[in-house]
Amino acid sequence: MGRGIEEKKILIVLHQEMSSPGRVGQLLQRSGFTLDIRRPPLGDRLPETMAGYAGAVIFGGPMSANDHDEFVRRETDWLAVPLKEDKPFLGICLGAQMLVKHLGGQVKSHDDGLVEIGWYPIRATEAGRRLMHWPEMVYQFHREGFSLPSGATLLATAEHYPNQAFRYGRNAWGVQFHAELTRLMMQRWVVHGAHRFVLPGAQPGRDHLGGRLIWDTHLKQWLVEFLDIVFGGGSRGRVTAGDEATAHKPLARRQVGRRGVA
Repeated sequence: MGRGIEEKKILIVLHQEMSSPGRVGQLLQRSGFTLDIRRPPLGDRLPETMAGYAGAVIFGGPMSANDHDEFVRRETDWLAVPLKEDKPFLGICLGAQMLVKHLGGQVKSHDDGLVEIGWYPIRATEAGRRLMHWPEMVYQFHREGFSLPSGATLLATAEHYPNQAFRYGRNAWGVQFHAELTRLMMQRWVVHGAHRFVLPGAQPGRDHLGGRLIWDTHLKQWLVEFLDIVFGGGSRGRVTAGDEATAHKPLARRQVGRRGVA
């Protein structure tokens, strides 16, 4: 893919002390990338340039992209850096909402107060189907959604929150749902987020873990292929989710990095 040695690093932006990049981090490391983990709410600064980075991922968090915290504004403004330098960027949940805000879109709750917390169906758009195969069910944990930014291409949609995944330009991507959760992460979310299961549209905790047994294999396979498209410029369908550790897709041609997942 023509990347230099200095471009084997991915910027990882997390929002809590114990947060983890989960399967996203694991897959990137197995593909030879090292992870530069920053936590802006804890005072970490973001780089002034993406030189030396192969891309960046901003993950989710309990805060809103509409919050007035200084780090929220700073992260949202910082997105000008990967956009200007045309470096691969992936926003997940809060990260996608920050990208939408940066591009002039809106982030708001459902008009009827509905949330998506649990497993919900999505549908790929025509543009999404041309890109790759999408799972029928995805794991969600959010109370706000986002509008589609001007100039963006919608890749996946759903009933209550119609904008589930989009692409902006060549290298900026946003997804509302969570494919990054390991089993341990989901168990932790179910325990710490149980007070939200009474919200309109939310599913009980047993359905979160039960749904994982049914639908997570396809979601994990989607993530393998999607990360290859975002960070590897690769093709689709050559690795199954069960082969992650020994994958030989374009994304996985590099030697495995040494740094552990936080």
